[in-house]
Amino acid sequence: MKRLPMSALRRAPDIALDGPWEFRLLPYEQEWKRVEVPDLWTMREKADPPHYLNIAMPFDEVPPAVPDRNPTGVYRRTVDLTPPAGRRMILHVGAAEGHLSVTVNGHAVGTSTDSHLAAEFDITSVVTPGSNTIELEVAKWSEASYLEDQDHWWQSGLSRPVFLYTVPEVHLADVTVVADYAAGRGNLHVSVATAGLDHLHEVAWTARITMLGRTQTRTVTPRSVEPAFTPPLTDRSQRPAPSGIPDDFMDLLSMRAADAPIAAELRPVAEHVMPSREKAGTAVFTLDALEVSPWTAETPHLEDLLVELISPENEIVDVARLRIGFRRVRIEGRDLLVNGKRVLIQGVNRHDVDPRTGRIVSRDLMLAELSLLKRFNVNAIRTSHYPNDPDFLDLCDEIGFYVIDEADIEGHAFTTTLAHDQRYLPEFVERVSRMVLRDRNHPCVIIWSLGNETGYGPNHDAAAAWGRRVDPGRPLHYEGAIAHDWHAGHAASDLVCPMYPSFEALAAFSADPRADRPVIVCEYAYSQGNSTGGLAEYWRLFETLPSLQGGFIWEFKDHALDPDGDGRYRYGGDFGDEPNDGITLLNGVVFPDLTPKPALYEARGLFSPIRITSGAEEAKAGTLRIRNRQTFAGLDAYELRLQVETEAGPAGALTLAAPPAAPGAETAIELPDSIRALLGTALALTVAVHTRQHAVWAPADTEISAHQITMPRPLPRLPRGTGTTPAEVRHPLLRRAPQLSLWRALTDNDQSFALDNRFVRTGFFHLTPIDVRADGAATTIRYRAAFGDEVVHTRTLTVLDEGDYLLDEQVTLPDIGADGLRVGMEFELADGFDQARWVGLGPWENYPDRRASALLAAWERPIDELAVPYLKPQENGTRGEVTELRLSGPAGTVRTVHATPLHMNVSRYSASELETAGHWWELQPSGTTVVHLDIAHRGVGTGLLGPDTRPAHRLSQRDYRWQWRLTLSAAG
Repeated sequence: MKRLPMSALRRAPDIALDGPWEFRLLPYEQEWKRVEVPDLWTMREKADPPHYLNIAMPFDEVPPAVPDRNPTGVYRRTVDLTPPAGRRMILHVGAAEGHLSVTVNGHAVGTSTDSHLAAEFDITSVVTPGSNTIELEVAKWSEASYLEDQDHWWQSGLSRPVFLYTVPEVHLADVTVVADYAAGRGNLHVSVATAGLDHLHEVAWTARITMLGRTQTRTVTPRSVEPAFTPPLTDRSQRPAPSGIPDDFMDLLSMRAADAPIAAELRPVAEHVMPSREKAGTAVFTLDALEVSPWTAETPHLEDLLVELISPENEIVDVARLRIGFRRVRIEGRDLLVNGKRVLIQGVNRHDVDPRTGRIVSRDLMLAELSLLKRFNVNAIRTSHYPNDPDFLDLCDEIGFYVIDEADIEGHAFTTTLAHDQRYLPEFVERVSRMVLRDRNHPCVIIWSLGNETGYGPNHDAAAAWGRRVDPGRPLHYEGAIAHDWHAGHAASDLVCPMYPSFEALAAFSADPRADRPVIVCEYAYSQGNSTGGLAEYWRLFETLPSLQGGFIWEFKDHALDPDGDGRYRYGGDFGDEPNDGITLLNGVVFPDLTPKPALYEARGLFSPIRITSGAEEAKAGTLRIRNRQTFAGLDAYELRLQVETEAGPAGALTLAAPPAAPGAETAIELPDSIRALLGTALALTVAVHTRQHAVWAPADTEISAHQITMPRPLPRLPRGTGTTPAEVRHPLLRRAPQLSLWRALTDNDQSFALDNRFVRTGFFHLTPIDVRADGAATTIRYRAAFGDEVVHTRTLTVLDEGDYLLDEQVTLPDIGADGLRVGMEFELADGFDQARWVGLGPWENYPDRRASALLAAWERPIDELAVPYLKPQENGTRGEVTELRLSGPAGTVRTVHATPLHMNVSRYSASELETAGHWWELQPSGTTVVHLDIAHRGVGTGLLGPDTRPAHRLSQRDYRWQWRLTLSAAG
């Protein structure tokens, strides 16, 4: 017995086998214990914990060798069965992470090595009435492990459901649907394959399809015998009668194939010689010119298709029900088209991960993830780097996402060999083909991917050829084919799909006359830690340059694990896994519990269905112009919440229905007089986009984006500084007076290999005062940085009143050929502050290269909520364009006003405390309030993988000067 062929049909369980199984882990355990399937033993067994590596394999072997240490989990369950007469019993194993061997009642049934696709086995011949024992043995390592070297935890066990179902002896084996959409109509092609009939020369079985009130019935195709030539006569006793074979009969074979002219009377003969036969045991249906709404990610319309297999006695023997969507995916020139229109791919890469269960992901979690992404205007998902659970694709069909479905092929540690190794050729083709056969009926799947980071070789070309032949209606994607030359690799990739490209490379390719394919970036905007800088710059290019059509952020979710449920998320090395790649898996735009990071809010605004195209003067004149960024849908699903932002807070809130606007079109809104009257002294006009109807992914009235028109901003006027006798800033509310700060707790990007320790080389992490001089009202402090370079800070201090100071700051940095991280003042308050109010960008954290979606307003938040708890602590929580800050609490009030907008950071922790902690949960609760006010702060970029922050957001100048006011008032 062997694993059954892959099919697009989904069978419901007759007997669910999820739940209690006996388990033992060899060679460590001999005694059986109880576990709950689905189960990954790596999430609970100390002998074989999770292991995180990005590239290297966890053992020192080369393909196809298997390491001697090979943990093997054996799952055993006894189940009472009554095998029904005339039916086949099928065992379904949803996914086995490792090499699966199946035994039933001591009989070897079959094996499987594709860890993220189901394996099914016909066990009819080995089950008996009554008690039956099923054993699923999963060996952690096999020769196929080299193809599953993904940037994720190495896990082992049974990660998806296990169940039994039965089918009739003659049953539906597969249903293939091509639901095309063109010229405003749907065209349906359905191929029904059966099992148990393809050996018959005469078949009285029929198949029937029903959809949209239309029904067709077809007879199942019988087995056919190829025509044979009559042997020459050996009996010459009689004159043979002519058989009617025309002259030059043999020429008809090639003439028909060449579409050469054939005489009308000979055409039937030619058709008989080379008939176009359907495969035995199948029935093919066509329904044309269907009145049906098309499927897109914006308008995910689905229809029900019923397929029935009918016996010669006219009994319905087997039934399949499918939800299908009509759409057409094509590449024309340099554009990827859906239903004839160019789409922008606003995507994320997604791995299966649940912090409590590892790669076991429930349907509820899938729905929660997709709902969150939909609310943040993400429209596409790349299933990095393996096919997802079929339930996931069902939800993508229903909710509306474009999906790149990726084969379970990544040989990152052996990128120069595996794609050329003929021993792995069958595995490459099989993994791609099984994915295609399972998922080809899903309208959400618009592109097939041949895998990830496995170099490029003939094994890829072979898999690509199979995919093109079997499913010509979808393009192919493979980054490795174009990695070294964006103009190459056509055999394996219909797209240019680079990883982490520079802005300059994208612009150059778009302008290159040789460019002949769309560019959809498979990984970009690397989001490890405090990152994702430059996302707006990417989208400026995607929305304005030919060929460029978006891409997939790396990535959706942090992979940290919390198997104990104590909130202490762990990363590589925390389970004793050596060697490991540490924090590299903390690169999501959401935390493990699905809490969005500020980077996702940045994406939300850029991906919004609406964009404001008018400015302040038009708003003051009473006009607001917006553009519908969608490709297929109008704006009737949304309403607009308008409010005017002032330094005193929001005003004039009102709700308007979104105006009619065709996809891609602009429209104008006449602003109510109540709004116009407030704009003269406003900071900004905010336009928030809310949903109008309930959807499975969000209730009505859900905010999905917010946009602003900022008004000319009058900056605060500070008192004229007269200077006083040199004095220090001293006050009971100050634990540390304002002093120069040039350092931030390094972000992961700040420590990129490509930046070559740039910031550490400045020595700005440690400033030692070496000389303090007073000159009238000015005090100059010369600092020595850690490696001897000199920094000069001059402050002119004016005491305006008791606890009220005007500070004029001037800083000169050394000319050491490197940019810095921040230039500003740092001070620390006494305990007793809990609330922050500021006028500036917010409400979420923002940085100079990640603030396109931040909003200018007066904001108020608890100080404890200002931090962003990146799992590996680092610089966080900064807000830009701040002109006023007010901190309050039982201790009193501290207020700062800035003539030039500053970057503000209010934290419970110092930079050194953040840099010292290995995990956020190691930081102890604190009542400390550390305040940074920076005249300059570096962007965050994506320098670990991708572009560093742009030069405009680096700190390259030497001299800085600014003025600010500090007012302190103790309670009482």
